[in-house]
Amino acid sequence: MQNVYLVSVLSSDKTGLVSAISGCLFDLGINLGSTSFSVLGSGAKFTAVCESDPEITKESLEETLGSLPELANAEIQVVDFEFSAKPAENTEITHRITIQGGDHPGLVARLTEVFIEFDANIVHLNADCLNNDGQNQYLIQIAAWIPPGREDACLASIGNTASSLQMQCSYMRLPGEFGQ
Repeated sequence: MQNVYLVSVLSSDKTGLVSAISGCLFDLGINLGSTSFSVLGSGAKFTAVCESDPEITKESLEETLGSLPELANAEIQVVDFEFSAKPAENTEITHRITIQGGDHPGLVARLTEVFIEFDANIVHLNADCLNNDGQNQYLIQIAAWIPPGREDACLASIGNTASSLQMQCSYMRLPGEFGQ
């Protein structure tokens, strides 16, 4: 039976970081499942659900990753993944939504509350504060699953919420069973 681990690496950001980590995992015969990488300020976070042969322990995997020069001084954590590695139905991305404008207290909370009303699921969210000619602009990118038959109302509500915050909102439906 395969081990299923959650591998998390927090380190300073540098070129080649994702390549070094994923290459090491590949060399060990580890299969990557859901994987995420983000730059966070001057740091970076790599997270992946990994399936490995039983002889690869959490400790040996942490040690092997820790030996990579790119991960000097990185925080590396390997733990058992206690959830199913198979994605749930409501994780199929049906829409990509972009919201941009001035920063407001509670901005992310107000926008994401809308999804609850429509039983929609945020699969991935990225929020950045960008400096545009001396003014801070917030850019929020959301990949979401919106239930069939509720897309138009959900997207209209997101657009109205963004507009009330003086932000621009755009979205794209993705092709697929639900995103058409």
